[in-house]
Amino acid sequence: MPGRRLDLEERLVIQRCLRGWWSMRAIGQALGRPASTITREVAANGGRCRYTALAAHRAARRRARRPKPFLLEGNGPLARRVSALLARRWSPEQIAGRLRRDHPGDARWHVTAETIYRSLFVQARGGLARELTVALRTGRARRRDRGGHRGGQLHDMVMLAERPAEAADRAVPGHWEGDLLVGTANHSQSATLVERSTRFTVLVRLPFGRSAAAVRAALTEQVLMLPVALRRSLAWDQGKEMAQHVQFSVDTGLAVYFCDPASPWQRGTNENTNGLLRQYLPKTADLSTVTQTELHAIADELNSRPRKTLGWDTPAEAYLKALVATTP
Repeated sequence: MPGRRLDLEERLVIQRCLRGWWSMRAIGQALGRPASTITREVAANGGRCRYTALAAHRAARRRARRPKPFLLEGNGPLARRVSALLARRWSPEQIAGRLRRDHPGDARWHVTAETIYRSLFVQARGGLARELTVALRTGRARRRDRGGHRGGQLHDMVMLAERPAEAADRAVPGHWEGDLLVGTANHSQSATLVERSTRFTVLVRLPFGRSAAAVRAALTEQVLMLPVALRRSLAWDQGKEMAQHVQFSVDTGLAVYFCDPASPWQRGTNENTNGLLRQYLPKTADLSTVTQTELHAIADELNSRPRKTLGWDTPAEAYLKALVATTP
């Protein structure tokens, strides 16, 4: 029986099979592993054409080291800067974004919003004074446990922390965030997909409800229309509509990574886009009456608005540039 983690020998098999253009399902069957395990292993280590067993094994060993140090514990200047900005009531996301913009080539000043939150909420660790939590907009000194989270425990989840690091700084296109947008009385819904680098939005009609099978089928149909070069990963919450994520990844080649419960900031781009979409699809709307053609028209209009964060390019223009840049 295989161990819990892939070993070097298995990775060498994966490398050889990829060179022979085996499918992920076939490789998984050969190793006695789920196809989703192979899909995520390959996606996290350069993709089918760039995967090498030795580099993947070294990266996995680095990620597996425990205990992992908190970034702000070992970086006094960064911790002091973050503390000062928190005291000025900047949000963790604003701090992370501004530091990355002000120090684009210096990784010592790069920190994610999630790292700041964790540094605040983990007692006796993290490098930030716990008293700074009062400066957060929630004012809470601990994360709230939202009991009865709608997703429950899904099988074979890979958490967002294991997503390739290239997705965090938005430098590499093809990493998406997704969610459901619900209508009146919570009885109708559409799916939203937003590309992190370009803010390009895709809307997906869900005429057969939000069951796992219905959502998988609808998302698969739309995702397969995307260029292969721009299908790298998808971040989703732990909603039960994504219970068939393994088959979805096998069918599309898009690895799915799950956010922590009650952590919408981990899909901040999607959350912001959903807010913009409410201008067209308010909570009182019956989304079951909206056609896919109408959803395409809404997405086209949103993708044609210039964005300050894109240097006043539109998402459509940024998406086209990304496509050209990733096309051999």
